[in-house]
Amino acid sequence: MEKPILIVDDNPNMASLLSEMLEVFDYKSVQAGDGKEALSKLDKQAFAMVITDLRMPNMNGLELLKNIKGKNPKLPVVIISGYSSSEIESDPDCPKPDGFLSKPFLMTDIELLLEKLL
Repeated sequence: MEKPILIVDDNPNMASLLSEMLEVFDYKSVQAGDGKEALSKLDKQAFAMVITDLRMPNMNGLELLKNIKGKNPKLPVVIISGYSSSEIESDPDCPKPDGFLSKPFLMTDIELLLEKLL
């Protein structure tokens, strides 16, 4: 069995939509409501990729990205945001995400990321 993709988003509707989109491409997913929950799941299970929202309570997507890349630099991390990617690029201490999805995104955007990163 292939490793699932971890979806991290405080909006359950967005997480479910993304999960359904991934299923179209035969990828299973696991959902986490925030960065802290995501780190807990990452400690217990292996994932093929992490797709995380940028703005979330408790731990935002950039903090999660730093944590993941600090422990597992090869794990692909994709950031989703309704804002521009300049917020990510403005932090010189933050590792670069492996991909960026701007909301609203299309099925083709997901497909291209999956092909590129997995």
